[in-house]
Amino acid sequence: MWKLQEVGDTGEDGKKPKNPNTLHPSMENLNEIIDQIEQNLDDKDAIREVALKSCRAITRLSTAVTQGVHRKENVDDIFNDAREETSRLRSLTQDHPDLLHSGFVQNALQELCEAAILLAVIKDNELPTPKDLGATDTSYLLGMADTIGELRRFTLECLRAEDVEKASSYLEKMEKFYEVMIRFNYPNALVSIRRKQDIARSLIEKTRGELTVAVRGRALEEKIDKLQKKI
Repeated sequence: MWKLQEVGDTGEDGKKPKNPNTLHPSMENLNEIIDQIEQNLDDKDAIREVALKSCRAITRLSTAVTQGVHRKENVDDIFNDAREETSRLRSLTQDHPDLLHSGFVQNALQELCEAAILLAVIKDNELPTPKDLGATDTSYLLGMADTIGELRRFTLECLRAEDVEKASSYLEKMEKFYEVMIRFNYPNALVSIRRKQDIARSLIEKTRGELTVAVRGRALEEKIDKLQKKI
């Protein structure tokens, strides 16, 4: 009949059995490694939470800038706040490129770029660069693509006001942005711009058609006016 071996008992060979909790000499630093990894991930998770709040603020401020531009309001202070928040976000993620290039950060930077480019176009200022805005190249391109839709809104407003010349100038800017957009034919893993290229092309074609109708309508009105004066 057998019995459980007491701690401290020796085996039949006279040697004490090995403690199952004792690590092999080559793995003695395992816990230290895991502790460090856990600490790194805890730190990154804390930074991620702060970055999320920062991105929400950037998105909210950038949206306010875009809406304010359409309402012809002074949005300089709001835009400066958005840029300051972006600077804080970049400082926060400078040692964490995986966070910087994550979807939620890129989306926020994209909104900032859209607002900044639109503001520059409306003010007839030089376009800001990605470096000026603290944005990545990808977020800048995608933000620029979205600017085309905002410029269409301005074009339609001008057409409603029967300002065909100004509407034409906005259409020209839309077309110029599209011309540079189609130069980028990279896989979506690098820059997911193909869908935005298709949307931009559709918006431009639609806007061009609406502008053509407006131009022809004005030309017809001018002919009618001339005929009425002759009568």
